[in-house]
Amino acid sequence: MTTHTQETSVHASERAWMEEAISLATTSVTNGGGPFGALVAKNGEVVALGNNQVTSALDPTAHAEVSAMRAACKVLDTFSLDGCVLITSCEPCPMCLSSALWARVDRIVYAADRHDAAVAGFDDRKFYDLFEKKPKSMWPTSVEQLNLPNRTAPFDAWLAKSDRVDY
Repeated sequence: MTTHTQETSVHASERAWMEEAISLATTSVTNGGGPFGALVAKNGEVVALGNNQVTSALDPTAHAEVSAMRAACKVLDTFSLDGCVLITSCEPCPMCLSSALWARVDRIVYAADRHDAAVAGFDDRKFYDLFEKKPKSMWPTSVEQLNLPNRTAPFDAWLAKSDRVDY
């Protein structure tokens, strides 16, 4: 992941939004959630907010960034966040980064980095390492392909569907 810290790339409104994301993260801790906050903005306006709800919602995917993107998609009535910026209090973990890429956000701006998070007990560096360095045989979870003759049936059905919505 490339860290983009040049001050010239951050707009004045993004500084205010970052303050809001950090405030969301701090409030999340007070309310029993994790110390992460995020928001999605489009055309200079905040579209949706999110905070970490992993333990409160019993959902390991309820990270602040994912929560904010889910809410933004509902508000904007779309699955694509093209034209949006994701502002987050901490560098997105690999899951959140992947989610943002799938959502097609234009930019991601974060404050604390993965090393700051590790100091607080949120050490996702091992997950970054998995994707950057280690072969699947060294992953803590087995990932295997079961090669069945009909493995492409869902894709065949998708390609045959004339009214599909490509994404």
